[in-house]
Amino acid sequence: MIKIENLTFRYRESEEPALHDINLTIPDGTFVGVTGAAGSGKSTLTYALNGIIPHCYPGDFYGSVTVEGKDTCEVNLTDLSCVVGSVCQDIDSQMVASIVEDEVLYGLENFGVPHDEIPARVDQALADMGIADLRDRMIASLSGGQKQKVAIAAILAMNPKVLVLDEPTAELDPASSLSVFRLLERYARQHGTTVVVVEQKIALMAQFADMLVIMEHGGIRYAAAPAEVLAHSDDLLRIGVNCPRVTTLVNRLRADGVYAGPACRNVEEARDAVLEVLA
Repeated sequence: MIKIENLTFRYRESEEPALHDINLTIPDGTFVGVTGAAGSGKSTLTYALNGIIPHCYPGDFYGSVTVEGKDTCEVNLTDLSCVVGSVCQDIDSQMVASIVEDEVLYGLENFGVPHDEIPARVDQALADMGIADLRDRMIASLSGGQKQKVAIAAILAMNPKVLVLDEPTAELDPASSLSVFRLLERYARQHGTTVVVVEQKIALMAQFADMLVIMEHGGIRYAAAPAEVLAHSDDLLRIGVNCPRVTTLVNRLRADGVYAGPACRNVEEARDAVLEVLA
């Protein structure tokens, strides 16, 4: 679904490239989590996926990014947005309507979706995000978590093949963050959608992602299954990515040669590892 080859990008006002030598292939239907320290290039990578780079931000662009076989440099943003749906970090700046239902309707009407399809799409998107009861609410009256779900629902109504989200839970508490990820995972599995999520919460992403991508100084440090990436917890900490404590504990057991299993992602997996060591 997504193929990035030798991508390097430097913003016009910058001396150093924000991305350099990026090579990444994301199969159709994959749930990908992207993280890294501040300034590592995470958001810029999302801009390359949805075409904001190079169409909106001027700079030096080398290499190629293709989404469903479409070169993002050659396809206009309107056509690309029919394939890639994006939810930006600043949710309020993305909202264009005052009522929840109107927000979900906006994209459908502007992209000329047949009128007889619109009601079902709106109903489905609201149901997928678990916010059908918010249909008639004023967006200004919603909590941060509810606004996040409305923004995602508005994108889902467009039936994108790729969904790109930049820190969708940055302002949410742990329970709300978990809820958003569960909804995204369920939607992705049901519809075969490729999901790319930029997040700081690596423990949360590791629970849901098929692949973790760790960014460092504009390049990719790791891109692999969560257990494989988390096995490098000491190196991740060095570059500013904090792994769960249970991951660090089990990795120390692995380093000491008393446990030979994979790196763990949560307390349950760590418990099983410790019980195996003590058996």
